Amino acid sequence: IFGTETGLAPPLLGVALAVVGTIVLLAGVAGWVEQAFLAPARDAQRNPSSRASYVSTTLLFLGTDVSTFGALFVYYFFVRIGTWPPAELPPLLGSLVVVNTALLVASSVTFHYAHQALEDDNRRRFLGLLGTTLALGLVFLAGQAYEYYEFVVAEGFSLSSGVFGTAFYGLTGLHGLHVALGVGGIAVLCWRALRGHYGPKRDTSVATVSLYWHFVDAVWLFLVVVLYVGASL
Repeated sequence: IFGTETGLAPPLLGVALAVVGTIVLLAGVAGWVEQAFLAPARDAQRNPSSRASYVSTTLLFLGTDVSTFGALFVYYFFVRIGTWPPAELPPLLGSLVVVNTALLVASSVTFHYAHQALEDDNRRRFLGLLGTTLALGLVFLAGQAYEYYEFVVAEGFSLSSGVFGTAFYGLTGLHGLHVALGVGGIAVLCWRALRGHYGPKRDTSVATVSLYWHFVDAVWLFLVVVLYVGASL
């Protein structure tokens, strides 16, 4: 898409990069699921010392994920080099962005204290805070879906609305996909927690999903500053 719109690269190059990026992302997600859920379920109870290796693998996955987001941010920065603001730019900053940001930050806080409650062997508090984190993540996704609806229906701003539309929906859509994966992971944690699978010495899955969720939160804050606030300047 970038090559077609700007003429700076052959169209097939963009397609090839998109395919490669998708394969790398899916491979990374598959590896994370293996390390965050499957491997700990098999091994962690028998070998608690393996927790560090699973956490390290999750950090490695998040490091590769930075490059995935980085590629789209580079694309956005190239868009900013051209004529600005683009004709298709809608009003991005609004109360919905503020509310969604507050929801995601709050969910990161509740997840942190949920993990802390587990380490303190406070199962009731752990379950309550973990369930709250799940609810906040679901509301965030609903808010983003509503934002898309408003932009497409009310503003006529869609994925096909020029290079900025591509950048906006590419970045927010990729982040939304990560949030959805995180919500799925937290839902699995809730299900396993209700079955008594976790304790102070059995928290590998909780630790790895927590790292992932905090990463998603940090990316959103950067995205809001660069995309929502930056595009309005």
